Amino acid sequence: MQFQQLQYFVAVAETRHFTRAAERVHVSQPSLSQQVRALEKELGAELFSRARGNIALTDAGEALLPLARRILADADTARHEVQELAQLRRGRIRLGATPSVCTGLLPDVLRAFHDLHPGIELLIEEGGSHDLVRELARGALDLALVVLPLPTPSPALTTVELLQEDLVVVSSAAAEAPVPRRAARIADLHGVPLVMFRHGYDLRELTVAACRAEGFEPSFTVEGGEMDAVLGFVRAGLGVAVVPQMVAARSGRDLRVTALAPPGLRRTIALAHRSDVAPPRAARELQRLLLRTRTPGPARPGPDA
Repeated sequence: MQFQQLQYFVAVAETRHFTRAAERVHVSQPSLSQQVRALEKELGAELFSRARGNIALTDAGEALLPLARRILADADTARHEVQELAQLRRGRIRLGATPSVCTGLLPDVLRAFHDLHPGIELLIEEGGSHDLVRELARGALDLALVVLPLPTPSPALTTVELLQEDLVVVSSAAAEAPVPRRAARIADLHGVPLVMFRHGYDLRELTVAACRAEGFEPSFTVEGGEMDAVLGFVRAGLGVAVVPQMVAARSGRDLRVTALAPPGLRRTIALAHRSDVAPPRAARELQRLLLRTRTPGPARPGPDA
């Protein structure tokens, strides 16, 4: 049974005339008649009574008509659904990002994407790069914004560098500056109480490694928070924190921002997706928008590429 045969059958059933039905579906009358005959042969029953030129449905035709109409309607609905997805009127994107990227980079990008494609649902999952890589690998995310180098590089993922971002020191604007106001060195954090992120947080690993490279262990007053919690503790005067410059720029006047003196600290943000599966159309459009912020860097299909 072919979809086209059902179209021809319904046209004849509704017009009660083979010639008018052929005109409706834009085929020749002999072709339409041939396809209806083929359908009757396949079903093993006549669908129309053709006595004396009068076209009427047989019992078999009456039984088939509502089913054929439903099939054609479902196909039309499917066509519209797919066209809406293809034209980005509907759909969803499952995007993973580290909390600092959600705070710093994503608001403006997602605002621009939503303005272009308001029918696309955006599902955001926050997590550390390690967790996001695992979610990508199992197909739970379409794209992820991660910090390079990845804790566990995988040949199953492709990463494209987007940007490099300076890290800065933030402290409470209401308290005395615990570090030099203009520019601080990592060594200036020796003995300064730090508000520290939880274990597995990319910024924690980077800050601790930088302090150890200067020959000291950092001192924590509070540790274990996510980005919003860390900034809140800093505002309360519990200590200072090392955060991305984009996050600091959005944090308000109640935080003092101090740059790190050269060579400072930088981190690399990359866009990752599975190597074996192309992201959905909507995700590719978001990927294109994100790549506008890209600084030159290679695509990395695997850990050694």
